[in-house]
Amino acid sequence: MTLRKTAAVAAIAVLALGGCKRTGELDVTQGVGISAVRSACPVAGVPAGTGDITLFDPPASREAKAIDVVATLTNVRANCAEGADTINSTLTFDVQARRNNTQGARTVTLPYFVSVVRGGTQVVSKRVGQVTLNFADGAARAQAQGQGSAIVDRAAATLPQETRDQINRRRKPGDQDAAIDPLSDPAVRQAVLAATFEALVGFQLTDEQLKYNVTR
Repeated sequence: MTLRKTAAVAAIAVLALGGCKRTGELDVTQGVGISAVRSACPVAGVPAGTGDITLFDPPASREAKAIDVVATLTNVRANCAEGADTINSTLTFDVQARRNNTQGARTVTLPYFVSVVRGGTQVVSKRVGQVTLNFADGAARAQAQGQGSAIVDRAAATLPQETRDQINRRRKPGDQDAAIDPLSDPAVRQAVLAATFEALVGFQLTDEQLKYNVTR
């Protein structure tokens, strides 16, 4: 499975630059900089291609008339708590589903995963759970809520002091690098990337289900 590299890495990458009063405000009294805030909490998201699942009847068919149940994973929310050694993020999400045959009450259980990914590509951990949907007799739609957790080592999510110093260094007007984004330095960008974690949740798909999502 290919995990997408989230654009949020760049959005949260820069630490607050000293002397700036508000995010985005230029400070030209002693130096030049734009304030931004980086959180050590993992960014929550859904990997591309894993936010939907389609069940067929019969299972081997891929014809539209054979579609049995379609479910979507949405409204992912994260509650992060920073401890002395670890950062704990509790994820909640909704699963919304519809079925074609509304006769009789029915229970459908779907598998999902919660992964911690470092630097956009390195899977640190993965847990698999299940969410159960209950369709009432005659009802075409059902909804359920799922939950998972992600634990990140605080030291690994902390930027090295050398990198923080380079990002936070005061830059005066006229300095050669006053207008240069610190992230343009490959070493700085790599350090920020290595300290950036994502908490990703999606349906635990088979190879055929993932292929269907990508090619439909």
